[in-house]
Amino acid sequence: MRLTRKVMALAMVSTMAVSLTACGGSKAAETTAAPAAAETTAAATEAATEAAKEAETTAAAAEESVAAGGNIGVCIYKFDDAFMTTYRNALQEILEGKGYTVTFMDGKNDQAEQNNQINNFIAQGVDALIINPVMTSAADQIIATVKDADIPTVLINREPTAEQMSAYEKLVYVGCDARQSGTMQGELILETETKGDINGDGKISYIMIQGDPENVDAQYRTEFSVKALTDAGMEVEQLDLQRGDWDRNKGQEIAQNDLAKFGDEIEVVFCNNDDMAIGALQAIQAAGRTVNKDIYLVGVDALDAALNEVAAGNMTGTVLNDANGQAEGAVEAMEALLGGKTYASGEQSIYVDYVKVTPENVADFQ
Repeated sequence: MRLTRKVMALAMVSTMAVSLTACGGSKAAETTAAPAAAETTAAATEAATEAAKEAETTAAAAEESVAAGGNIGVCIYKFDDAFMTTYRNALQEILEGKGYTVTFMDGKNDQAEQNNQINNFIAQGVDALIINPVMTSAADQIIATVKDADIPTVLINREPTAEQMSAYEKLVYVGCDARQSGTMQGELILETETKGDINGDGKISYIMIQGDPENVDAQYRTEFSVKALTDAGMEVEQLDLQRGDWDRNKGQEIAQNDLAKFGDEIEVVFCNNDDMAIGALQAIQAAGRTVNKDIYLVGVDALDAALNEVAAGNMTGTVLNDANGQAEGAVEAMEALLGGKTYASGEQSIYVDYVKVTPENVADFQ
């Protein structure tokens, strides 16, 4: 049973008890039955007061139970994403540590599959939903579904537009501003000895291995990594831009093909995430190139494997996408919604900052 229904029922009990005090005798009985009436009224008033106190106590306990337990449904776009595995594990630890019963569903990178999972959670009567959408383009449908069911919902990792979220006041997004991560990738290149222009021809020639071009994070990381370079007055040349779907094997394949095609022209390899960057690193090493000497390589997420490569000098840097901090923020936002908080339009995005990771500070994150 949802918490709101419990509290409403308790409120009804309190109201019924108070209504007893409104029942009195006729004027004809006032003289002869005044003492009895007074005793009856006093007893009714006392009963009403006690009932009200009991209702308040029970309601407070019900509200407190939000933090102590409840059924939570979590939808992840796909389980075999390295970053979302870290995020999912953090969510599970936090939620179960607070006494919640939590069920995770694997969307298998299929929006129709995830839509069915959301509907099933609603039918099961979960108290709240945490959703990592498969496709940001499906946000309107997801939001309409949870709004119709009146279920508090936290969206994570993939951010809809403010206009889309404004349709439902019991919905909030917790994540990072991907523009910041893109900017930091560009800054990592600008902070190198050659500022990315290894061959000294006055321009930075790069390839871009993008996640999913429909995903706003991929769009922003792609745009703002290059914008950081041009804003600093650098000339750039895009040799190639390919979709890697956040996948390590695809990252390796794209980098391998581009290295064969463009050779030493490639000075920088931008990857929208670390998994693709690690795949690209394999191709770079197989081609006989050396990161930070004749080519630069940056990713996003600060996965353990990427941190190890940064420490070893095999990646120029990465950008910490704080899975633990985001998981904590998502649970905090969920509990606020369960406690009755609503979010006004334009105030439905809660951001956790990214952090640049370089060979100089990588030990802080290992």
